[in-house]
Amino acid sequence: MTTPDIAARRVRVLGACAALMVGALTLTACGGDANANSSNSPSNSKGGGSSSRTSTAKIVISAKDGSTDASINTTGVKVSDGRLTEVKMTVAGSGQAVPGAVSADGGTWKPKGQLERGTKYQISATAKDGSGRTAAANSIFTTVTSANSFIGTYTPDNGTTVGVGMPVSFDFDKAISDKKAVQSHITVTSSSGQKVVGHWFGAQRLDFRPQEYWKAGSKVTMKIDLDGVEGANGVFGVQKKTVTFTIGRSQVSTVDVNTQTMTVVRDGQTLKSVPISSGSPEHTTYNGQMVISEKFVQTRMNSESVDLGSEYDIPDVPHAMRLTRSGTFIHGNYWYNRGNPPFGRQGTSHGCVGLADVQGAQGATNAKWFYDNSLIGDVVIVKNSPDKTVAPDNGLNGWNMPWSEWVAGSAA
Repeated sequence: MTTPDIAARRVRVLGACAALMVGALTLTACGGDANANSSNSPSNSKGGGSSSRTSTAKIVISAKDGSTDASINTTGVKVSDGRLTEVKMTVAGSGQAVPGAVSADGGTWKPKGQLERGTKYQISATAKDGSGRTAAANSIFTTVTSANSFIGTYTPDNGTTVGVGMPVSFDFDKAISDKKAVQSHITVTSSSGQKVVGHWFGAQRLDFRPQEYWKAGSKVTMKIDLDGVEGANGVFGVQKKTVTFTIGRSQVSTVDVNTQTMTVVRDGQTLKSVPISSGSPEHTTYNGQMVISEKFVQTRMNSESVDLGSEYDIPDVPHAMRLTRSGTFIHGNYWYNRGNPPFGRQGTSHGCVGLADVQGAQGATNAKWFYDNSLIGDVVIVKNSPDKTVAPDNGLNGWNMPWSEWVAGSAA
């Protein structure tokens, strides 16, 4: 659709072209057709037509002139029967240049980086055919807006090494109504050969995992091909990339609330048994398989953030690792009663799993040892707590859902 400002510009330019009495080539370029092609010499009046003088090079700009939903990933220029000689892309209005490069064979041009959403751009391209005749094309277009597009924030990141419990997890910034379309454009595979299945938690979260924990040492590849996929009415994806990550050694640590101890097992061998202090009788710790999703050498913990009023506000909790979105951590504790240490004896926390530590996170403590020996994606299992089992979507804890139920939540 041609916008009023573009139409007005064209009228002015066409008028100027006519006043200067330039040839058909210039008038064609003024038209701004993304597929317009032209010759650098007049037609052959004696040859019964212009075929011998018209360039055979055909330029196609992927973003059509006047379009308002151009891709931020795949917009570019292609030519057939010729080579691109110049491509200029700018932000319309400001004239700011957009860096790009022509391929070695001269057949394509692409921007060097991802374009901005909701931004108007202009592309002007020229090419020559095998006889040296010139063709030109132009397009002014706008990329898809934030209001009409969606993105998924995902974990884990590309190039990382994670524990065997780490799922692939997407949080979309808009509700997805066509879950099948979105899920079918995300594939997750493992070098281990494990079958990986997606599961939707509501309309904005999609996790992927195998039936059992990932095999240690395997490579996982996630291909995201959401660019242009309609996830909801008039709302399109804009992501297109491949992400790979590595599964590290297998480490699963089991907290037994009955004995107030944690046993750390790596690759089937017990590394260490550590005394802990779980939740108090008033603030019990969840049971179940929980995955470490974040690590902080020190962090602030405030009871108001977990709806416990003003019971505590500790600005420098050491060696803290998140287990749930609702606020369960396994962390160091330096404020315990030195005359009556709770570790290995009783639960005293507000639902977290505490280990002996010192203020400043510098000592050779059990908490520091566990922190240093843990990866994002490692599994911490809590058993024998009087509390319920943690919900599968409270953190990266889908392992607590039976496989049949997990598969039933797939849209693919």
